Amino acid sequence: MISSRLTPVALAVLLAVASASAVFAQTAELPSPASYVPPLATTPMNRIVQDNAYKQLDYFFKKLVAEKEAIVMDGQAPFKSNDKFLPGKVAAGLGHVLLNTDKNDPALAQKLKDYRDIADMTVAMDNHTWGIYYYIGTLVKLKEAGLLERAVSPATLEKLRKQLDWRSFVTVPAYDLINLPTNYYGVAFSIARLRMMMGWEDDSAGKILLDKMLTHYNKYSGKFGFSDETDGEGRFDRYSILLIAEICERFLETGLQPTPELKTLLRKAADIALNVANTAGDGFSFGRSLGPYGETALVEILSVSAYLNVLTPEEKQYAYAFSSRVAARYMDFWYDPAMHSVDMWSKGRRTDTYRGKHRILGENFSLLHQLISTNDMWNQAGMKDAQPKADLQAWLDKNRPQFSSTTFAQGEYDRALSIFRDGKHVVSLNMINGGGSQHNNSPYYPLPFAPGIIAGIADDGGAHPQLLPKFTMADGAQLIGAAWIKDIKTVKDGQRYTVTYRQDELDRLGKRGPVKDARIKLETTYTLEHGQLTRTDVYKPVGAQEVEKITLEFASFSEQATISGNTVTFAKGDVNEYGVSGLQQCQVTPTNGSKDFMATYGAMKSLVTCSTGKLTMKDPLTIKWTVKYH
Repeated sequence: MISSRLTPVALAVLLAVASASAVFAQTAELPSPASYVPPLATTPMNRIVQDNAYKQLDYFFKKLVAEKEAIVMDGQAPFKSNDKFLPGKVAAGLGHVLLNTDKNDPALAQKLKDYRDIADMTVAMDNHTWGIYYYIGTLVKLKEAGLLERAVSPATLEKLRKQLDWRSFVTVPAYDLINLPTNYYGVAFSIARLRMMMGWEDDSAGKILLDKMLTHYNKYSGKFGFSDETDGEGRFDRYSILLIAEICERFLETGLQPTPELKTLLRKAADIALNVANTAGDGFSFGRSLGPYGETALVEILSVSAYLNVLTPEEKQYAYAFSSRVAARYMDFWYDPAMHSVDMWSKGRRTDTYRGKHRILGENFSLLHQLISTNDMWNQAGMKDAQPKADLQAWLDKNRPQFSSTTFAQGEYDRALSIFRDGKHVVSLNMINGGGSQHNNSPYYPLPFAPGIIAGIADDGGAHPQLLPKFTMADGAQLIGAAWIKDIKTVKDGQRYTVTYRQDELDRLGKRGPVKDARIKLETTYTLEHGQLTRTDVYKPVGAQEVEKITLEFASFSEQATISGNTVTFAKGDVNEYGVSGLQQCQVTPTNGSKDFMATYGAMKSLVTCSTGKLTMKDPLTIKWTVKYH
């Protein structure tokens, strides 16, 4: 006879299973990414920031006072992380607390003393470029508020006067950046202007660096106005669109007014931001440094555009409504109250290596700084405590184009971004070249990215190229169609939009930068229509080519898959069907939580792998895939 009494161990097992089942049930009820609505979606942005962001900063302030350089956050030791920006981020984050405390509040005196002690503690630590910018910008604000002398000791301030200098990363008298990308001219310009505002130097260097910044922006943005992240390779991503907003912000924070030319360029960035706006508070879906940074980037663009009246009064209202949702999403989706931290590293999430968890404290400070700074901009633009419009989706459907295409560069190679709006879903097809260090990473592939439907995987390399056929040649070379895009064309046919381009060379994987391989040419056609994305590739060999195998992989957020031939149907998730033609066989397996298949906002659940074995390729080969979603 089986005993009806449970041993403690058996009871624990049953409770664990019950708990896991409850978690699964809860997870199963979660909406798709595009249908997510932040709980504070219609709360004024200023209230979200005041009631949440500052409380998080208060927690970090108290924790730093108590633990000092030995601080530990979720198992990480931030001051042992080699985060070269951390002292500046600490200064900025805690500076926000001081600046937000009423001057008559009796707690201010102790906060100022604690800030002074922390400044004394961090002044001997490495602090580079962005960290210098964060720190000196905070000193200027403390000076303007009449708090500087109480917040920083004379001895530490003298050390900071020497340390917080653009000359640490710019040569003199040539004014060349020292092993840094061109966008750092903007950082140097800001530091020079802020040093002038501190009374530490005159305006001569600021004028030279301003000229350098604008010259380089014009050189690398060409006639279309968006900045190439590389020296002409063609990498256009989140930062390429954001940079003009940052330049305008730097003008404003250092007492200058952006020129009409800069405002014209800002309007182009604002159009892209409005075209990808959505009710979930999602951000950019392509390129590096996504997750919460892909979201706050849009708020940066829109808030400064509103302040400078680059937006119409109506656009301003709805850009603000979207910005409030981004702030609300951060407090609910990204911030984990159990960790007392933003969480970009667990729950199936994966981020770029340089935003690893070892930088946990700095990431909290920089994201909260962005939310507070953009909220200040919205407040100055007349939206302080304004009620966000509740009909954001209806307005976007009516006022933003269903399809738009923005040219980044034209010449030997074309670079462009096409955006397709399909109800709550926003599809971004970014046709660029990841260039050195990024060409083989899927966030830089020419794919129709859309939250919950198709996502890239940060720093994934070419081992599992998402939705791009990979040719393994007889000599071992691995080729994908990623970098050498020419002749981009778009066509509208009713509610169906077609994007075509060609590549005379494929990208040979294995090197830091893309390598041209002209053995196979490629013509690609995308069709984007309601509920369906289709890619058709025609591969044309130059002469007979010996191919060892061809593989095509799709890491999907959908699950509970069944397969019939080369068509996979999913019972759960936004994608309900994925079909492939032109390859011999397909199989589908669960990802089982593999770190190889995680996006910035969560894990993919299923991996579909299609392949063809060894062949001598003499004739054109057509490979086609279709993703159907709801």
